[in-house]
Amino acid sequence: MTETARRRELGRGERILPGVWRLRLPLPWPGVPHCNAWAVAAGDGVVLFDCGLHEPGSLAQLQRAMGQVHLKLEHVRLLVCTHAHSDHYGQAASVIDASGCELWMHPNHDHMRAAVEDPEQVHTRHFEVARMSGVPLQPLRDWSEAERNRGNGIARLVEPDHELVDGVTIDTDLGPWTVVETPGHAPSHVCLHQRERRLLVSGDHLLGRVSLYFDYGWTPDPVGEFLASLDRVQGLDARLCLAGHARTFTDVRAHIDANRALVAQRLEIVRGAVAAHGPITAYDIVPMLYGEELTQTATLWWLAQTLCYLTHLEVLGVLRREGLDLERWAVSPRPTAG
Repeated sequence: MTETARRRELGRGERILPGVWRLRLPLPWPGVPHCNAWAVAAGDGVVLFDCGLHEPGSLAQLQRAMGQVHLKLEHVRLLVCTHAHSDHYGQAASVIDASGCELWMHPNHDHMRAAVEDPEQVHTRHFEVARMSGVPLQPLRDWSEAERNRGNGIARLVEPDHELVDGVTIDTDLGPWTVVETPGHAPSHVCLHQRERRLLVSGDHLLGRVSLYFDYGWTPDPVGEFLASLDRVQGLDARLCLAGHARTFTDVRAHIDANRALVAQRLEIVRGAVAAHGPITAYDIVPMLYGEELTQTATLWWLAQTLCYLTHLEVLGVLRREGLDLERWAVSPRPTAG
C-alpha cells in the first residue's frame, strides 16, 4: 500500500442545514476512514451528537472540524451519544472536561464499561468464545497478542448524567428531538427523531452504505433486536438521515429495506451452510458467509457477526448448538405432531 493510500483524513466541518453541522472525524480502521459527530444549535451553544474516537491527536481533529464551522468545544452545552462504541463515545471525557457539559446516553452500556474497567476479562471472554467457535490455536494466539496491544479508544469512563430512554426529549433551536431506543447494533443504541422537520440522527443503526455489525454476547438476540428496531424507525417517516458514518441521505425507507434484505440473505446463507455441512463450527461458516478466510484483523468482527446470525436462527428454532468444549451448529429437528 502506498504512503498516499495510508494517509489519514483530517477533521472537517460543514453546514448541512441552518443550525446543523456535520463534524467528520478521522478513524484508524481499514475500510472505516471516518465517523460523524453532529452539532445542532441550541441557544448560545450547541448540542453535540457523538464525539469520535479517543487516540493521540483526536481532540485536535474535533477542534479542527468545529473551527471550520466557527464552533468551539466551549460551545457544547450537552453531549448526546447514540451508543457506547468507542468511535461515538470515546472522546466524551475530553469534551466534558473542555466544556463542562452533561453527558446523556442509554443506561445499557455494560459492553463499554467492561472494556474500560476490566479489559483483561473482556479479552479472556473473546478468546474463549473464539476457541469454542473453532478458531485454530495459532491464529488465535496471534490475534490475542495483537488485541492486547490495541487501545480501547476511550479517554476514560464517564457515566451519563441522564438516561436516554424512549420518549426523552432534547431541546434545540430546531425543536425537540425524541429518543427512540434501537438496540441491535449495540445494546445502548438510540436514534434521535425531530418530528416536525423529519430528521433522524441515526448513529450506526442506518448508514449511507448498508453495513451490518452487532455486539455479540451482551443481549439474547442482537439480530432480532436490530430487525425490530428497523420496524420502529420505519414508523417515524424520517426524510433526512444524519448517520454516524458517510454522508446524509434521504431515501430512508430504501435503506431500511436494504438492511432487512441483507440480514435475510445472510441468515439464509448461514442456514444453508449448517444444513449442508452441519454439525459445523461458526469459524467454518465464516468463509461461506463472507467469501474469504478469517484474517487476524477480521477474527472478532466476522466471527462475532456469524455467531449473531446463528443465535437468531437458534431463537427461531431453526438451528441448535451442541458440544461443550467445541461448539458446533446443527439443524434443529422438526417437532413431531402431538
